[in-house]
This record gives sequence, C-alpha cells and structure tokens, in this order.
Amino acid sequence: MQKERLIPLIVAAALFMENMDATVIATSLPAIAADIGTSPLTLKLAITSYLLSLAVFIPASGWAADRFGARTVFSAAIAVFMVGSIGCALAHSINDFVAARILQGLGGAMMTPVGRLVLLRSIDKAALVGAMAWMTVPALIGPVIGPPLGGFITTYFSWHWIFLINIPIGLAGIFFAQRYIDPIRSENPERLDVYGLVLAGVGLAGIAFGLSVAGLGLLPWPVVTALIVVGCGSMLLYLRHARRTASPVLDFSLMRLTTLRASLTGGFLFRLGIGALPFLLPLLMQIGFGLSPFQSGLVTFASSAGAMGMKPLAARIIRTFGFRRIMTINALVSSVFLAACALFTPATPLLLIMIILLVGGFFRSLQFTAINTVAYAEVQTPQMSRATTLVSVGQQLAISAGVAVGAFSVEATMALRHSPALGADDFAPAFVVVAVLTALSAFSFWRMPDDAGSEISGRKAIDISSRKGEVSAVSSTATKKAVEETQDARDQRLG
Repeated sequence: MQKERLIPLIVAAALFMENMDATVIATSLPAIAADIGTSPLTLKLAITSYLLSLAVFIPASGWAADRFGARTVFSAAIAVFMVGSIGCALAHSINDFVAARILQGLGGAMMTPVGRLVLLRSIDKAALVGAMAWMTVPALIGPVIGPPLGGFITTYFSWHWIFLINIPIGLAGIFFAQRYIDPIRSENPERLDVYGLVLAGVGLAGIAFGLSVAGLGLLPWPVVTALIVVGCGSMLLYLRHARRTASPVLDFSLMRLTTLRASLTGGFLFRLGIGALPFLLPLLMQIGFGLSPFQSGLVTFASSAGAMGMKPLAARIIRTFGFRRIMTINALVSSVFLAACALFTPATPLLLIMIILLVGGFFRSLQFTAINTVAYAEVQTPQMSRATTLVSVGQQLAISAGVAVGAFSVEATMALRHSPALGADDFAPAFVVVAVLTALSAFSFWRMPDDAGSEISGRKAIDISSRKGEVSAVSSTATKKAVEETQDARDQRLG
C-alpha cells in the first residue's frame, strides 16, 4: 500500500516540475529578455527550442529505460532537467538560454514517458486507475498556475528563481526515486534503431515545432509550412522503415490493440481541444477582460481545484460505469463546459466563470485519468516501454496542435471581423471550434468493447450484446481465458 501511494506522488512531483516550468516563464519574458540583452520575440523562439528538444528525444526514452533501467533513467532525467534549470538561471545571452532550454527538453523528454513506465511496472493493474489519477494532476495544474506564479516570482523576487525552485524539488525526487522505486530493467534490451530515431526525431520535431509556432506570428507562414511538410515527410519515411525493423523506436503496430488505439485517437482529439484552453483562457482574461496575469491565474486556477476534487472519486466512478460509458459521455460533457467559455463576456460575474471552470475541471480530469489508464489495458509487460513512448508522442503532438488550432481560430475570427486589435469578442469562435473537436473524440471511445479495461477498472464482466443482436453469457473464467488467448495471439503478431 505504501508503494501504491508513494510512487505516483514521486512521479507526479517530477512531472509537475516539468509541466509547470514549460509555462511558468510565459509572463516573465520581458524581464528575462531585458536581463540577457535580447528582445521578447527572439526569446520566444528560444523557448520553443524546449518543445523541439522534447520531440527529438522522446522516441529514445523507451529504449533507454529498457537498456539502463527505468529508475536509473528517471533519476538521470530529473538530474539533467535540474542542470538545465541552473543553466537557464545563469544564462547571460540568448545562446546560453537556448542551450539550457534544449538540455531541459532532454530531461523532460525522458521524465514523462519513463515516469509513466515506472508507474506501470511498479503498480498492480488493479490499482492503476487510482495511481494514474495522480499522474494527470501535473498536466492539468502546471499550465494553469505557471503564468501567475511566474509573474509573482518575477515581480516580487527575481526571474532567476523561476528555474532555481526546481533544484529542491528535483533533489527530493531523485532521493525518493532511489529509495522507493525498484531497479527494473529489460532482461533482453533491443538494439537502438538509430536510423529510425533520426527519422522520427526530425519528423516529430518538424510537426510539433511547426504547430507550436503556427498562428503565433513568431515565424513567417512559409517557414511554418515548410517545417510541418518536412516533418510529415520524415514521418512517412519512418513508417516505411518501421515495417522492416524488429525494434522500432515508435511501434505503431501496437495500434492493433483496441484500447490503446482508442486512447491515442480519441485522446488526441480530446487533448487537442482541451490543450487550447491554457492558451486561450489567460489571453481572454488579460486582453479581453483587462485582468492582470496574477488575477487571471487566480480565476483559471478554479479548473485545477476541480481536477483535484475528482481524484478520490475517479477509481470508484470508472469501476461503477466502466471505461467505455464514462469516456464517451464524459467527452461530450467536457465539450459542453469548454463551449461555455464562448459565452464569457466582460460583464460575466467572475464567480460564475470560476464555477464553470471548477465543474469543467472535474470532468476533464476524470477523462484524462481514464484515457491515460485504459491505454495500457491490453499491453503486456515486454511492450510497456514502447507503449509509453508512443502515448507520450501522441500527447506532445496533441498539445502542440491544440495551441495551433486555438491561435488560428482567433486569427481567422479577427480577419473575418476586420478587427484592428484583439478583443474579447474574438475568442468565442475559438472556444466553439475546440469544443467540437473535443466532442468528436467520443466516437473513438464509443467504438471500444463494453467491457474494455475491466481488468484495470475492477468492474465485473457483464453480459453484452453483439452487433448482430446476439446475447452471450460468459463466465469470468472463460472471459479471462479468451483474453489471454487474444493477447497471446497479438504478442505473436507484434513479435
């Protein structure tokens, strides 16, 4: 029981540090730029180097965990992230800052998928829902409290402390990881597919980086288009190469697993819509409503409070209703609360806004927990490292695409309305667009079997009707045997 509580907290603390740091500097750009002698615009391009580094190194995370052990790689990733944080705090030029951010990206690329792998290999599947619930906290809270925290630290202390506060968190994470996480590694680590790693790295970097800067005005559109086209071309070459190698860095054959496929496809659409929220909402609060960054952060923090309130209930809700029903209905409910943001105006009471964000945060957190957990329902232990790498890549691309869709929607609205400057009315269509994308994810979840993930959720097998209308009563013993036979057949095909 102690392990089931401590390991999720250890991993969550490290991921919180990484998620928060990715957004905490947003409100501190002018101060940092003035101190190191560059412009805020140039510094924004330097910050996107972090996303570039993430995309390049994530594909190697699964191999590294199998080769050197998940605990070792996870602890080393925290250490690398800390060194990069110190480098950012000591930077005196744009080149120093870029180099430090790339180093941070290397650490972050290993922390997220390997941290999830540590959880999967340390926690029994029956307790995975509760453990994974805590894993979703960093992704929900980090982007929300990052900007106001960055503004508070920069205003009352110094921007250097934005990065230096990572040091005690990182040291504690390494200590507890070495103490409580078992040194699990693969007995037969596969050979590193260097050629595939280069193709996947270039492909993901081009797509993620291109989507991240699209619509933000940081690069000319021809350059953004070229990045995305080159990235897509490289990924097509990788897909062709992956069919010919026995140890691909991104194993897309795992998409044959029903629950993993639903988690990736439906999760991509859901994250794409929800991923735009931390980008759109602070802009609406600050530019549209005239709130300060700190005031905006206090309002949007309500969604994080809702996310925290869901954690004790997630396992019970999923166990009662099952993954398929919860994820299908909850995707639609979450999209409604996302669309409700389109109704916010300067005259809307802040209390009402906070209530909507609070309740919406509850449902979004429940959905993230279900998506992150059901992905591994059919994955066998030898395939875990490949699965966590694939899931992390999907998440990174979805977040980048979410920001791009949100920014493009706002720009398109301004162009159609001939708005001379960004105002509160320009945000409503963007919230509607991302809400529709979020709702579309329900189709992927609805296509899952009714008993999908029952081994993880703890929900008893129930009688279900086939698509032809035939009803079959299957005993729990027969169900277990059928699942095992299916998984053995899949393992042989994935071989």
